[in-house]
Order: sequence, then structure tokens, then C-alpha cells
Amino acid sequence: MILLNLCLALPAAAFLLLLLVPRSRPGWSRWSALAASLVIFAVSLALLAEFDGSNGGFQLETNIPWISAPSIRYHVGVDGMSLWLVLLTTFLTPVAVLISWRHIAARVKEFYAFLLLLELGLIGVFVALDLFLFYVFWEVSLVPMYFLIGIWGHERRIYAAVKFFLYTMAGSVLMLAAMIYLYNLAGTFDYGLLMADLVSGRMQLGARQESLLFLAFFVAFAIKVPLVPFHTWLPDAHVEAPTAGSVILASVMLKMGCYGLIRFCLPLFPTASRGNAPWIVLLAIVGIIYGALVAMVQPNMKKLVAYSSVSHLGFVVLGVFSFTQLGLDGAVYQMLNHGISTGALFMLVGYMYERRHSLEISAYGGVATPAPMLASVFMITSLASLGLPSLNNFVGEFLVLQGAAQANFTWAVFAAIGVILSACYLLWLYQRTFLGEASDEVKSHMFDLVPREWAATLPMIVLMVWMGVAAQTFLPSIGAANARILDRMQQGVVMDVKNTMPARGTEVARAR
Repeated sequence: MILLNLCLALPAAAFLLLLLVPRSRPGWSRWSALAASLVIFAVSLALLAEFDGSNGGFQLETNIPWISAPSIRYHVGVDGMSLWLVLLTTFLTPVAVLISWRHIAARVKEFYAFLLLLELGLIGVFVALDLFLFYVFWEVSLVPMYFLIGIWGHERRIYAAVKFFLYTMAGSVLMLAAMIYLYNLAGTFDYGLLMADLVSGRMQLGARQESLLFLAFFVAFAIKVPLVPFHTWLPDAHVEAPTAGSVILASVMLKMGCYGLIRFCLPLFPTASRGNAPWIVLLAIVGIIYGALVAMVQPNMKKLVAYSSVSHLGFVVLGVFSFTQLGLDGAVYQMLNHGISTGALFMLVGYMYERRHSLEISAYGGVATPAPMLASVFMITSLASLGLPSLNNFVGEFLVLQGAAQANFTWAVFAAIGVILSACYLLWLYQRTFLGEASDEVKSHMFDLVPREWAATLPMIVLMVWMGVAAQTFLPSIGAANARILDRMQQGVVMDVKNTMPARGTEVARAR
């Protein structure tokens, strides 16, 4: 319980302390941010020691009053899904600090302060068990990413930052309206109490009510995933963002949408989820194929990797709406896999940009000659991203396809096309950038990985292999959490909801 609260308190404290560092001492800001992020990661690792992976319910909970009217509580906790997403966030933050060490030279203090504030918002999203608290952290995460893109991005950074903010805010307003509507029905924002009311029948939603509420939540999460046709903000945001911004955006921020679909849409609105599943699955499959096809024709490396995210996260949505244990387990595992492999791709593309100052594929070729270790690491990462057996993405995609085949074999057939296409665009990217004869410009600008870059890269490579060959490290706790959600999806099956909040008493009766 204390450790989980520390995971929220430490980024907030580090953010405030960084604001006190003199602007004339950028080195202090860098080292302070690195030290703080490593401490937060160490604290989050300690959560594993206290977490019972066989228990699919929420653990390490804190549930205390925050605002009395309306009734809002500071209620946080983790289960087998959110725990790993918290660890993914805390693991990638020090990586983001390292890869920005030389690249960020202006407003260094502010950059790292925003990076730690972003970490706070992301962790909060994954641990919040009060809908209003979830919304607060959801909005908190938008602000630092807006500034990271808008201040430290590339030429069209203002356009990309505003587009990112407006898209996400549009969905957030719908989600907030749905949350307020649920509060007016139940008298509480507490996730556990809302679930208990729905399961027991104390709160009943009509078919039209449930469908509209589901769509309000779904649009907010679909924009964040992003699911076709809500994806157009993503390539611009990735291309214009600094390398650290692209890594956190792809690896963690996009998972906020996937997490929301599993945490809120499925258990709160099971009937509407099943009713809308056919067209959502269609959008997911279209996204898988469309994202891969568009990636194949991109002349810009970052835009190629961005469209690969559209394709890969289509697998996550497909697994979620297959409503099978294998599909849902694969979806959550693919969220983690994508965070590591695609985050590493953006990181390596950032290394190349720092050397050559170009994201155009045509500006490269023959990079393996002056930078053989960079070429080797890029190859491993590409193979992981395309789903090579024994590397991480293979496990997630295989489970999703198996779960989709159980629900509807045709879904799996069409989704498998995306796996083939991913091999095409990633291997073609590698061929055009690393193979062939190096030009004089490439030879003069490109050099191999330095120790600081190895420090950020090597843990990513280790995780790609570990998650590919030792998936049972993660899957049992993920499966336990998903089993509870699937129980809720089955009509007539009561979901055991742990209730640590005092009875609402007359306030709830009055609200009703």
C-alpha cells in the first residue's frame, strides 16, 4: 500500500524539486531526473514482492476520502494488468532521460520536469480506482506531452501538439459526461462500488443507456489507442516529437486507450460491448492491414514506425473484443510487447537522427559499415517487432490470433495478413538504411553506439528476449485479472468485487 502511494508521490516530488534547480545548471537537472526516475523504478519493482499473482483482484489498495461533495475518493490499487503497465512506465522513464542526455540542450530543467510529471499522470491512470481520479490523471498526462512536443519538437511541432491535444480532449469530454451520468445514477465514482451495483442489480442500465455510455467511453479510448479512423493525429505527433516523447507516447500513452477498453468498457457495459463488437473488430482488422500498407510506402522513418503502431495496436483491440481468455491475455501481453519493441525502434531512429539530422530513409544506406553494433541492435528490434519466434511480439500476436480464431476464424485469417506485411515494411526499412554501400555523408556522420546509448538500449534487448522465451513470468497474473473481467462479461455470473469503502449511507440514497 505504501509502495504504491510512493510510486505516485515520488514523481510529483521530483517534478517540484526540479523546478527549483537553477537553469544555469543543466547537468544538475539531468542527473537529478535520472536519479529520481531510477528510484521510482526501484520502488515499483518492490511492488512485485508484495503482489500475489494468483489473485485476480485489486491489491495494495488505498481508499480514503478526497472531496466530500460530490463524493470523490483517493482510491488506488493494482491488479495483474495494471501492475505491469506501471512497471513499463517506470522502466521507460529513465530510458527516456538517458536518450535525451545530449539531444536536449535548451530548457533542460523544464524538459525533465515535464517528463517526470508525465510519469506521474501515466502511473495514476493505471492505478486509479475512482472514475473522477482516473479522469484527473488522464488529463494530467496530456499537459506535459503537449509541451514536450510543442517546445522540443521539430519544424511542425505546434501543429502536431495542438492536433494531439484537441483530438484527445474531444474524447475526454465525452468520457467525462458519461462518468457524471453514472455518478447521478449510483451516487459514487468508485469503480468497485459501481461494479457491485451493476452485478447485484441495484443499478440497472437500459439498452439505450448502456449503448450510449459505452460509446462515450469507447470514443475516448479509441482516439488514444488509436483505432482507425481516429488515428490521424498519431503520425504527426510522432514525427514532430523529440525522441523521448515518441518513446513514451508509443510505449505507454497509447496503452491508456487499450487499458481503458479492458478496465471500463468491457466490465461496466458488457451487453453493449458484445453488441458493438462486430464493427469494432472490423475497424481493428482494417487498422491492422491499413497501418501496415501505409507503413510500407513511408519515406520517413518515424512515420513508418508510427503507422506500424496503428497496425500492431489493432491486434490489441482484436484480442480485447474476441472475449476469449487467450485473446484478452494476448492483448494485454501485446500492450507490454509493443511498449518495449516499438519504443526501442523509436529510440534507435532517434540515435540515427542525432547523427545524420534527417528522418528520410533516402538519406541513409550502408549504415552497417560505420555502425555495425547499431545495425545489429536495429535488426534484433525489427525482428522482435515483426513477431519472430523466441522474441516478445510473437507471443502476444500468437495468443491474439488464437483467441480470435476461437471467436471467429475469419477474423484470424485477415488479421494474420498484418503479420506478413509487418515483415515486409520492417525488413525493407532495414535494407534501405543499413545495407548497401555507405555514402561519404553517411560515413562522416554515423558512428557506433556509445556507452550512454548502450545503457538505454541493452535493457530493452534483454526484455525482448526474456518476454519471448519466459512469457510465464507475466502471463499468470495477467490471466488472473482477465478472468475476472471475462466472468463479468458472462451474463448471470457474479463478479466478486472487493469492497474496502465504507457504506455510502443516506448520501447514496439521496442521490438515487
